[in-house]
Amino acid sequence: MKMLLLLLAAALTASAASHPAVVSAGFINDNPPYPESHASSIVELAPGRLAATWFGGTKERNPDVVIWFARHEGGQWQPAVEVANGVQPALRQAQGSKAEATRQPCWNPVLFAPKGAPLHLFYKVGPNPREWWGEVITSTDGGKTWSKPRRLPDGFLGPIKNKPVVLADGSWLSPSSTEGNKDGWLVHFERSRDQGATWEMIGPVKKGPSLDNIQPSILFHQDGKLQVLTRTKQGVVGQTWSEDGGQTWSPFTATELPNPASGTDAVTLADGRQLIVYNPTGHRPHEAKGNRYPIAVAVSADGLSWNKVVTLDTEPCQSGYSYPAVIQTTDGLVHITYTFNREKIKHVVLDPKKL
Repeated sequence: MKMLLLLLAAALTASAASHPAVVSAGFINDNPPYPESHASSIVELAPGRLAATWFGGTKERNPDVVIWFARHEGGQWQPAVEVANGVQPALRQAQGSKAEATRQPCWNPVLFAPKGAPLHLFYKVGPNPREWWGEVITSTDGGKTWSKPRRLPDGFLGPIKNKPVVLADGSWLSPSSTEGNKDGWLVHFERSRDQGATWEMIGPVKKGPSLDNIQPSILFHQDGKLQVLTRTKQGVVGQTWSEDGGQTWSPFTATELPNPASGTDAVTLADGRQLIVYNPTGHRPHEAKGNRYPIAVAVSADGLSWNKVVTLDTEPCQSGYSYPAVIQTTDGLVHITYTFNREKIKHVVLDPKKL
């Protein structure tokens, strides 16, 4: 029986990899010098050049967890380098155990490459998601060198997992959320009208029918509306809509997509379709969380009715496939990164014309 299950899993994995939309699939950090990798982000630096980031260390929440960054050039990923850690500025010159004792873990890096501005890398620092704070570093040479870390204003966290977007008026809208509020998980937005120099808060968005939401991603619709999709505790992907450029948002409601309390990411394609990367499973009755496998892609013409079009990884594993990031590059291809069993970051390229 065990052999049959292994063969079945292998066949499912092979069929997913052989889907006509899959252009390539592989790992970014194939032999990382640390046991855990998680929470990736990907961005296009220029046509033919990509960059990715993630956090890695001995284990999530440990002080040795830092932010790693890699560039994709010449058709391959370059070796990853550490670009940020949780050593606090006032103690960077300290020596010995005192400095180590005050070091904090890093979390959820997010890359953002708006036109006419430096490359931004937002990330969180702190002992846990209830107490962390936002920091940012910038680069003017595509990630070869970075500025010193700058802490965001009190109360501002930056994009919590998924990428910011540039609105029609040129302002930046950063999708964010909190987990430690007495009201549970809440989504809010942080907008900058001056390329990140200052920020203003929007929200939090009303929870609607008892939906706890975090980790939003922003979609654009042809009628000018904005849609946000979220991770929830209630076994479904949540959604909220804005008709005024992100200034106000409708109360959250459920989509038809399942969600096992795991992160998703979504992007509006150049042809107007919406695309989400997600785990197509809900909660199991005897567990607080459902399975984070398989991981799949769904598309929609209106953001309401969704069609699962390709499964990226299917084989059951201890930590699953989670926390995807997705972009569409100028050549029209879709690039997806996600955590592979908490060990590596996988990179999959799709041709959306074949979805």
